[in-house]
Amino acid sequence: MRVLLTGGAGMLGRSFREAWEARRPGDPLVALTRDDVDLRDRAATLDVFRQVQPDAVVHTAAKVGGIAAKLAHPTTYLLDNLLIDASVLGAAIELGVPELLNIGSAAVYPERYERPFVEGDLLSGPLEQANEGYALAKISSTRLCAYASRELGLHHRVAVPSNLYGPHDHFSSSGAHLVAAAIEKVHRAHLTGEPTVSVWGDGTARREFTYAVDLAEWLTGQVGGLARWPELLNVGCGTDHSVREYYEVARQVVGYEGGFTFDTTKPSGVPRRLIDSSAARELGWDAPTSLVDGMSAAYAAYLQTL
Repeated sequence: MRVLLTGGAGMLGRSFREAWEARRPGDPLVALTRDDVDLRDRAATLDVFRQVQPDAVVHTAAKVGGIAAKLAHPTTYLLDNLLIDASVLGAAIELGVPELLNIGSAAVYPERYERPFVEGDLLSGPLEQANEGYALAKISSTRLCAYASRELGLHHRVAVPSNLYGPHDHFSSSGAHLVAAAIEKVHRAHLTGEPTVSVWGDGTARREFTYAVDLAEWLTGQVGGLARWPELLNVGCGTDHSVREYYEVARQVVGYEGGFTFDTTKPSGVPRRLIDSSAARELGWDAPTSLVDGMSAAYAAYLQTL
């Protein structure tokens, strides 16, 4: 099986490449990065697909960022992701690639939280404003995969992970997701001797973060068997923590002895977001890495980049 991977330089993409090489060395994997092709360019993307002639596509490429970046640039997050997904999914459809795994986002679920989100909650309510542009693009790609599968007999499926973190994360307090930003900010405060670290919001908002390596390793075994998947499949670790708790774990793994201040003038997003991954667990999904172990590995990887 010849597999084409998009987003090969991203956090999940790099973890997937490493897992693939270790677990499926006999199946060629062609990993694309932005240096290879601008996936917003539909014609250029189609040319690459024609050259590779994949049997399956794993689509992890996306324009991603933290709450601050999405609030500041909703136009970019909507437009870039629409273009990327139209190019990749359009090329796969045009060439009749029989199997495609599209990595979606839990941002597709409504703002209001009553219980862990199930797959049927898609399009059931208004979206979180901070994520709306990004979420609209991800919803569009989710529906396109479903339409192509039903109309053309393809096995184009969507995995909806929770938030992810891991060794190949983007560590920047201005543009990163919560866990990576917490690690970077706490590390910087530890080095400079700052007595406190400022955290957006009051620290009570709860989020689910899954270790990207766990997800990548499981997904490598699913490629080639996506016909047994439903159209949409939640894949999360099943446990959420408060923002304060993530910062506390960051303090533990860094060895920081200072404290935290909470800036309630800054947005903290919806109070809670947790997905129900029962259907994935029936297919064998598990997330064995603890938060402390995962954040320790992420911190060690971050130190290697300095």
